[in-house]
Amino acid sequence: MDINSFWNDVLSKNRKSLPHYFCSDAAIRWHCSNEQFTVLEYITANCEYPDEWNGEIERVEESENKVVLVGRVYPKDQNVSFHVVSFLKLEKDKICEMDEYWADDGDAPSWRKKMNLGKPIR
Repeated sequence: MDINSFWNDVLSKNRKSLPHYFCSDAAIRWHCSNEQFTVLEYITANCEYPDEWNGEIERVEESENKVVLVGRVYPKDQNVSFHVVSFLKLEKDKICEMDEYWADDGDAPSWRKKMNLGKPIR
């Protein structure tokens, strides 16, 4: 599977291409919001999400039938950003399971800033 093409089709909400990346009975889970989707439900949720999106893949780890993708997603005006970690299980080069964890990007909490721990990544 071409992970870069998949990523670009997700960001561009390419409703026509997205089904081709999945097994027909794939399970897609968004753990942070406790939701599980069929392929059609996932594509609908992704493509109906408001706004237009950009993003970049920050890291990919691949093995025989698994892919871990870390990405950053943001609207075109870049007023917010999010990180996603996606665990993809593949069968015959198609996604049969996808577990995703989404988080809002933001500053460290004030209690930790007061302790002067760490430094910004970028």
